[in-house]
Amino acid sequence: MPPQFHPFGASHQAVLVVTALVLVLMILLSRTRFAGVAEKTLGVLLLLEFPGTVVTHAMIGTLNAQTSLPLQFCDVAAIAGGLGLCFRKQFWCEVVYFFGIAGTLQGLITPALQFDYPDPRFFAFFVLHSGVTIAAFYVVTGMRMRPAPGAVWRMMGFSLLWYAVTAVVNLVLDTNYAFQCAKPLNASLFDHMGPPPWHNLTAIGLGVVFYSVLYLPFAFRWRKD
Repeated sequence: MPPQFHPFGASHQAVLVVTALVLVLMILLSRTRFAGVAEKTLGVLLLLEFPGTVVTHAMIGTLNAQTSLPLQFCDVAAIAGGLGLCFRKQFWCEVVYFFGIAGTLQGLITPALQFDYPDPRFFAFFVLHSGVTIAAFYVVTGMRMRPAPGAVWRMMGFSLLWYAVTAVVNLVLDTNYAFQCAKPLNASLFDHMGPPPWHNLTAIGLGVVFYSVLYLPFAFRWRKD
């Protein structure tokens, strides 16, 4: 049996430290001629993350309807981050910024993970969550692709569209993407959002709140300009 993951255990703390160090390194590289290489390297890594996860599940025999589609919140953030870093598109940079800090950062701090190092699922989980978190902070610091006016409502529209598509998939395939049908086993913010399925309404409301807070620093900047 693979070792059991323990939040804030030695492996989790190591991941958090490495994530912070890589983010600092990325920001430092953004001021050098290696910025483009660093951005595209992280972007490609994020785009390859989900295919790599599918291969991992296939190899260890856990590939099923729940693990074969890129519909989790963090999967969408990873794809957006890859596109934003590789092509410098404003919309995708906004998606990874809002999704990454409002959602994936929470997953990095309170992981919904059962298996510890050196299980392949440990690496798949943290490559995704650490990579997205780094990209989310980097696009607004190193790349200076800051959210434009109207970003909150663009992101809410995009989020609701993704949420609706995910709900249909969950209904048809009897899956639990985005934890719409059941909460994660590990302690997380979901524990304070009410019982299923009503926690989904709380999640949507929190999305408006989190997105608005994340936009505030840039709202003042645009108003000042």
